[in-house]
Amino acid sequence: MDTSQYLDLFIDETKEHLQTLNEHILVLEKEPENEDTINEIFRAAHTLKGMSGTMGFSRMQRLTHDLENVFSEIRNGNMKANAKLIDVLFRGLDALEQYLDVISSEGNEGTEDNEDIIHDLNVLVEEQSGGNAGTQTEAPKQEEQKEPVKEKTAAPSSDKCKYEQIPISEYEISAMRTAKDEGKNIFGITVYLQESCILKSARAFLVFKSVENKGELVKSIPTTEQIEDEEFDFDFSWILATSDTKENVKKLIMNVSEVAAVYIDDYEIPAVEKTEPLKVEVEKPKAGKPETPDKKEEQDKPKKAKAKVGSRSVRVDIDKLDVLMNLVSELIIAKNGLVSASSGEMASGNSQTFHEQIEYLERITTNLHESVMKVRMVPIDSVVNRFPRMIRDLNRKLNKKMELYMTGEETELDRTVIDEIGDPLMHLLRNSADHGLESNEERVRLGKPEVGSIFLDAYQDGNNVIIDVRDDGAGIDVEKVKNKAIEKGTITEKQAETMADKDFIDLLFKPSFSTADKITDVSGRGVGLDVVKTKIEALGGSISAKTVAGEGSTFTIQLPLTLAIIQALMVEVGSEKYAIPLGNINGIEDIPKEDICYVQSKEVIHLRGSVIPIIRLHEVLDMEEPEPDSNSLIVVVIKKGEQQVGLVIDNLLGQQETVIKSLGRHITNNKLFSGATILGDGEVALILDTNTLI
Repeated sequence: MDTSQYLDLFIDETKEHLQTLNEHILVLEKEPENEDTINEIFRAAHTLKGMSGTMGFSRMQRLTHDLENVFSEIRNGNMKANAKLIDVLFRGLDALEQYLDVISSEGNEGTEDNEDIIHDLNVLVEEQSGGNAGTQTEAPKQEEQKEPVKEKTAAPSSDKCKYEQIPISEYEISAMRTAKDEGKNIFGITVYLQESCILKSARAFLVFKSVENKGELVKSIPTTEQIEDEEFDFDFSWILATSDTKENVKKLIMNVSEVAAVYIDDYEIPAVEKTEPLKVEVEKPKAGKPETPDKKEEQDKPKKAKAKVGSRSVRVDIDKLDVLMNLVSELIIAKNGLVSASSGEMASGNSQTFHEQIEYLERITTNLHESVMKVRMVPIDSVVNRFPRMIRDLNRKLNKKMELYMTGEETELDRTVIDEIGDPLMHLLRNSADHGLESNEERVRLGKPEVGSIFLDAYQDGNNVIIDVRDDGAGIDVEKVKNKAIEKGTITEKQAETMADKDFIDLLFKPSFSTADKITDVSGRGVGLDVVKTKIEALGGSISAKTVAGEGSTFTIQLPLTLAIIQALMVEVGSEKYAIPLGNINGIEDIPKEDICYVQSKEVIHLRGSVIPIIRLHEVLDMEEPEPDSNSLIVVVIKKGEQQVGLVIDNLLGQQETVIKSLGRHITNNKLFSGATILGDGEVALILDTNTLI
């Protein structure tokens, strides 16, 4: 069978099952007697084994089978989860993830057999269960891989041809006679599945699918609804009208894996009189939906076996969403065009209907935007749920006791942001584990709990999501950063004298800057925090750090909810229009020129107890300064973490919903702009990157 059409679904489902196994084995390590956890682990492994077998990934199936044997022994009380066993189980999960990576990239599972892991699993079973379970672990492997046909097939000989028991109505007899007159064969078929088959309804669907082009299904027992709901044992029968031969039909069915036996013979069409008693329905058809041999209706029913009953989630191809988002973008541009037109000549006449249409269009676009964004939003737990396992591994590698505490996993972010945020967060957590937390002995000496704590907190703040990564370690050694910066030539001793602690902490985000004394495979390569900063700012976000000596450090990431459509303040500088993202604006001020002061030859303003540097945008953008026509300046105060900067502009145009368009791959030399947008009159306005300006 060609299973390639199910590959994407298999990959998504397998990721979920592997994550479930990772999470629950972590719980099992702390609570070896937790029966609910043990049962959940067994179910996930059992399903994963069946899925990989169905897809034909025999190596993955074999490894999962051996893992399942261990979980089965734990569930039956023959084995106990100890540190040695947990380590081997995690090695097995890592191997399964490697199989999945190869499958995702190449479409096959590769050639790695992982015999060492399988050997270690079987040795552990032998050691703990006295050898009895060990022989059991080999038996299914032989049974599944080498001699699948030797499964228990069926029942006593009198039951083999169960299609004779199918109740037939007068209508169905008439349909079979018509097919017979057309030269078709009428076959009775009974199929027996292997008793190790775990997805019976899906397997039955594949059997029906294998012969759907060869004929028409007249009737089945159990009914298609019962087969769909797995309300049958390991056999099912049906009557098939076909132009093909018995041998060919049987061969097609036997090609489906986990089919143990097929019985097929010519079906004797009963006389009408013989079937009269059967009109007192053995199986009542649903009201308004009589049983018919209609090909499409009957063949569509088995297909439902694929669907997840009761599932309230749906997977959508991200490419389709991107197309939809682009259509919404064009719709918003059209709306802006109408707004622009309404402010012209038409607005001077009787244009009430025109304005009503604009309001209607605006409501639609706003609702459509919100709906699409909800579809694109993904809980952040899809990224952070792998971190507890990572901290557990670092615990052992660094020989430090540590715990990870997470809150706000349900916080949602745009899918495009979610896909990129995993690596920066991983860098920060590894940094906290390696640099932040002291050794166990040092913590005890300082009177701290021996087990260090790392926290990952996520929450929504307006149009942004904030993620804090913090620890209760030693904090950042500012003096060490200062000495390292002078040693590397990043700053001079004279500069260091005037720098505040926060300025030294910001040096950690400089490229190739590291305070590690030696290089390890955890951190200290000098490519950590600068990579984090670059990645986050590429997403339109920002990162800042705070530290308290002896108490710990906090790294705060601020990310926009979406990267596609934003609210922006439109401004004029000279004759050009620019957009400033509203989420980065702290306020708009009218500042008298005499209030401008100078600090180290730089212009600043004093605003509500803060000294804020100002940037004259016409200088940064290389434009001619306009003739002064007032005694005050319009200043847009922007923020990045706790930093604030004032942008001097010439004119305010107002707030507008802005569609972000990429500048393209050819314009890469200027980082002042994060993109562009198309205004209602067709003019292009550049979107200022406030992080770069600051």
